Amino acid sequence: MKLFVAGLSYRTAPVEIRERLAVAPSQLVPQICRLQVESELDEVVLLSTCNRVEIYGVTRHESGSLGSLLKALGRNELDFRRQGYVREDDEAVRHLFRVASGLDSMVLGETEITGQVKTAYEAARAAHLTGPVLNRVFQKAFQTAKEIRSQTSIGRGATSVGSVAVELAERIFHHDLSQHKVIIIGAGQLGQTCVRHLAKKGARSILVSNRSFDRATELATEFGGEAVRFEKCLDAMTHVDIVVAAAACPNTLLRRADLENLMRGRKNRPLFLIDIAVPRNIDAGAESLEGVYLYNIDDLQTLVSENLRSRQQDTAKCEQIIHARASALVARLGLEIEEPQLFLPTSLPFLPN
Repeated sequence: MKLFVAGLSYRTAPVEIRERLAVAPSQLVPQICRLQVESELDEVVLLSTCNRVEIYGVTRHESGSLGSLLKALGRNELDFRRQGYVREDDEAVRHLFRVASGLDSMVLGETEITGQVKTAYEAARAAHLTGPVLNRVFQKAFQTAKEIRSQTSIGRGATSVGSVAVELAERIFHHDLSQHKVIIIGAGQLGQTCVRHLAKKGARSILVSNRSFDRATELATEFGGEAVRFEKCLDAMTHVDIVVAAAACPNTLLRRADLENLMRGRKNRPLFLIDIAVPRNIDAGAESLEGVYLYNIDDLQTLVSENLRSRQQDTAKCEQIIHARASALVARLGLEIEEPQLFLPTSLPFLPN
């Protein structure tokens, strides 16, 4: 028996690679079932977020075949060996514990990832794709994440991708959003986070557009904003300053040609596009348009260095907790144990104020 994780993340692959593997929530269980059958896995959990795609599994096969899992998931000829990673047994356990605790996140200490891991695990468990090994490993991961939250300050004031996107919007307009209009495309978890943080930062004009107009209305009303029908989204953008795209959609929503026409109507008044969706909602070619400033989720890494520095002092204590809990679990499961290497996030470029 071999426990493993095969995946890629923002640390190893840019967004244009990650989006090739991203799995929509509605396709999560069908994709897991396909992987289990095609790769002959005994147990499997698939985690797909904006910053990572990871397959956790148990198999009786040799590790040499594990690298092909990402290729099988993407159903294309792209070679992921340079961007992907495979970790086995105790290293896989420690990796999951770090992910679930927010220690491997772009924003160190973020809390949303714990919920995302729980959702992925529950989807697999409900489909009877987990067993005695993954059930114990994931449940212990959640217990460890809770322990880290209670015993350290790693998550105190922690932000998420959505809140970092709002921070970028703040910096663009010199920390004053009160006089600028913002539209959020997507009313899912990412969109909700953005709207909530925009309201906290004093944004007075918030538009919300979503395929489900009722959901857009619900979210906009909660924060004193205005709902925009999805088909009217481009029209509404004529009068906004910032667009935050956060829709869970496999197709491009804002194409270069549409934005080019939009800019003519705006008379080239600057438009800032922040695309935090994976797959991306906005055509990357839009950044070549005059007056358009496009940022994707990877660009946000330049903003998290301050967050990272403020939380690194607690990282060592978190790693000690993870080492102790993972080692005990690995011993009970009878997995191979290797001496772990302490992982500390590297510093990131600083974005001037």
